[in-house]
Amino acid sequence: MNNNTEKNIIEIENLEKSYENGHIKALNGIDLKIKEGEFVSIIGPSGSGKSTLLNMLGALDIADNGSIKVADYDLSKNKKLDEFRSKKIGFIFQLHNLIPNISVLENIEIPMFETKLSGKERNNRAIELLDIVGLKDKSKKKPTKLSGGERQRVAIARALANDPSIILADEPTGSLDSRTSKKILEQLNKLHKEKNVTLIIVTHDMNVAKLADRVIEVLDGKIIESSDNSLLNDNIKIYG
Repeated sequence: MNNNTEKNIIEIENLEKSYENGHIKALNGIDLKIKEGEFVSIIGPSGSGKSTLLNMLGALDIADNGSIKVADYDLSKNKKLDEFRSKKIGFIFQLHNLIPNISVLENIEIPMFETKLSGKERNNRAIELLDIVGLKDKSKKKPTKLSGGERQRVAIARALANDPSIILADEPTGSLDSRTSKKILEQLNKLHKEKNVTLIIVTHDMNVAKLADRVIEVLDGKIIESSDNSLLNDNIKIYG
């Protein structure tokens, strides 16, 4: 993480979210601050609320109560959430979420349709991003012709399409072997350090969690522990 004078890019107070008419309490009074350029991992058992929290940060879901400010956007009041997502957020999903019947290059161009870039500019940007993740030679292939690790690298390139200030990743290595996972994490860590991207990863893997500046543990919709990784011990729970 960069020095402690960095401002908060995320500020959450008393965030609550329920489903099924209030019967399922996914988030139960979350308070959280994350600094600009910080690398945070979020851990917890299945159903703890960690993925719901990630969706809230990316404006994919709306809170029931509380306040959530991300990159100067008040997500509890701002109505232009599509614009917010396209400008500020890059998503990386566990199962890639690539469109199978179009090329790798076209998949990466999709987020740029929300911008004012011309077709040529979108194409050049997509090629540049593929080069960054080492897949420039795969630009015309369809995702179904790539390995799992290659598809995840395409997902990283797509997440970077609009030069986001925040990358949200939900189990980005969960379906990959250890060797490929290492490469993906090195790529993400490099982007975090070189571009000062705020990186937030939901994970159940201690090897992933230990790379972060801070580990946040969520249980029953609440944050029960937030540990600076310089002080982190091996007894912290990692859930399968």
